[in-house]
Amino acid sequence: MSDGNSRSITTNQVGIHDKLDELVVKYQASTNKRPIGEHTKHAFSEVCEWLDGYAGPIILDSCCGVGESTANIAKANPEARVIGIDKSAQRVEKHSHYSVEQENYRVIRADVIDFWRLVRSSNWQVVKHYLLYPNPYPKKTQIQKRWHGSAAMVDFMAITTNIEVRSNWLIYLMEFAQATAHYGCLSDLAEIKSSHAMTPFERKYTGSGQTCWKLNCRSEES
Repeated sequence: MSDGNSRSITTNQVGIHDKLDELVVKYQASTNKRPIGEHTKHAFSEVCEWLDGYAGPIILDSCCGVGESTANIAKANPEARVIGIDKSAQRVEKHSHYSVEQENYRVIRADVIDFWRLVRSSNWQVVKHYLLYPNPYPKKTQIQKRWHGSAAMVDFMAITTNIEVRSNWLIYLMEFAQATAHYGCLSDLAEIKSSHAMTPFERKYTGSGQTCWKLNCRSEES
């Protein structure tokens, strides 16, 4: 029996956006010169202080919301340091309801676009990057608001090519896979069949009878 109330994606777009490749190539040749926000600089400094010279594997969980996924990723990867990032103070403050007894992770409030730029310029050894249930912006005119159709994709892809993205909108993941191919990545797309939800969104979508999908990306050289 369905126990969720989440509405399915409504879109006027059929298939992968016809401007996607053009946008990806354009942004690959551009440089983000926007000043980095002070609150994100401060958050990054706090994380660096927490890492305290740590040179081991780091896992990022971007747009982590309340951080349930961050805590579970940390529990499954005790050898790594896991960092969850979300722009919403309200969501981050709710993390205490989802925390686990793990010392190897932090959930912080920051602008992920600026945070990705700071990580790119650092010497962090990011071994995996999660992007779980980002806002799909399903209207056809909103393609540049989707991560893979935005200028931020350049910094995102420079951090690591070992990426997992999840969504309840298949087209979003098909587009993401096509965009990462421009960066020399291979992708595997599959339906999520596990009953263990990584996020409250995944729990809500599956409880509403919707199918959720995951996309795993990796470098062609790996």
